[in-house]
Amino acid sequence: MQCIAVKFGGSSLADAEHFKIVKDIMFENRDRRYVVPSAPGRISADDKKVTDMFYECHDLARRGENIDTCFDLIKERYNSIIDGLGLDFDLSDEFVKIKNAILHHAGEDFAASRGEYLSGLVLANYLGFDFIDAAKVIYFKANGTFDAENTNHVLREVLNYHKYAVIPGFYGSMPNGTIKTFSRGGSDITGSIVARASQADSYENWTDVNGFLMADPRIVKDPKLIDIVTYTELRELSYMGAGVLHEESIFPVRFAGIPIKIKNTNDRSAPGTVIVPETTVYDTKQVITGIAGKKGFSVISIEKDMMNSEVGFCRKVLSVLEDLGICFEHLPSGIDTMCVIVNTPDISHYREKIKDEICEAVLPDSISIEDGLALVAVVGRAMVRNRGTAAKVFKAVADAGINIRMIDQGSSEYNIILGVSESDFEKTVNAIYNEFVK
Repeated sequence: MQCIAVKFGGSSLADAEHFKIVKDIMFENRDRRYVVPSAPGRISADDKKVTDMFYECHDLARRGENIDTCFDLIKERYNSIIDGLGLDFDLSDEFVKIKNAILHHAGEDFAASRGEYLSGLVLANYLGFDFIDAAKVIYFKANGTFDAENTNHVLREVLNYHKYAVIPGFYGSMPNGTIKTFSRGGSDITGSIVARASQADSYENWTDVNGFLMADPRIVKDPKLIDIVTYTELRELSYMGAGVLHEESIFPVRFAGIPIKIKNTNDRSAPGTVIVPETTVYDTKQVITGIAGKKGFSVISIEKDMMNSEVGFCRKVLSVLEDLGICFEHLPSGIDTMCVIVNTPDISHYREKIKDEICEAVLPDSISIEDGLALVAVVGRAMVRNRGTAAKVFKAVADAGINIRMIDQGSSEYNIILGVSESDFEKTVNAIYNEFVK
């Protein structure tokens, strides 16, 4: 018997009708054995996600305010799902425990995780699957980082005793037993962890879109669907802001070589996107796989004559950022110039300190920090095999009247990253997309 690990996002579990669709999906292929649910998402645009409601309850309790109204809305949401499914199932005891824990300051992560926990209980009852509390099988280290190997060992042993099971997404436990969550959207990570531990043949991630798109549909009108993408390409696109999958969710399945399928809960006939370790297949007419980008970057520009002959220059500059706990994004440099691209919010409290300490460390001729930079990544496994790809990118941007402020290309030639003014961001994405796709 094969094994498929499955994850359903919040939009796929928003109400009873969506739970029914999830059951149909699970039962149409009995190889779908392990399922990871998110907390219920919005039913309508004016609605709140259950996780946001739990955050609100935590904030009210922290301020010593009454949480009854907020918590009653959460109870009402789950009870409406249970009633809509016709289940003989009662969460009353769980509601009491969770409310008391929040009132006694169990912590923000505990509150945030309860949406997935309750979804898991309801879904397990509805499907007739075993329930495995993620806190018992997914572990974090004392410093708050995910303990991948311990988790994989324990979870694999536990899954051997459960042919079919529900494991809630988004959270695990610290060494002292307290609840710890992944970053927002972390149910994708849990799904990937379960896929690896179960040695799944594939990992299906069900959401509310038909798959991974070549560009952000809020920027490009009706972008094409990506049929097949490699882990490397997906990592590049996800990191640069492309949606659908949490960027950290790639690593567990990539480690195990398990393919991912992105599918639409509301349109099961859609082919979706397949994510694979490697492939030589690509569209010879299109060349690029996708375009993604983000705003909100700053450039630390340093100039000094004969910089290239000064041993340890870059290390000294980066040590200043390291001491302040600041990560850098890119390091485009010349013979006598060095630029460090950083997230603008990361340096908001340290701007003058950064300049002062770099001046002390390397005695530059000049140093400045300029905000308002956007980064655009053009990604494609076929780029390395096709001459003139970079020229087409630059031509498209130039023809649109856009000034390129930074260029960076990885040694793998999987991507070209451009820095442009934030005001030119959307225009740049459209120009490149139209050059390659239309």
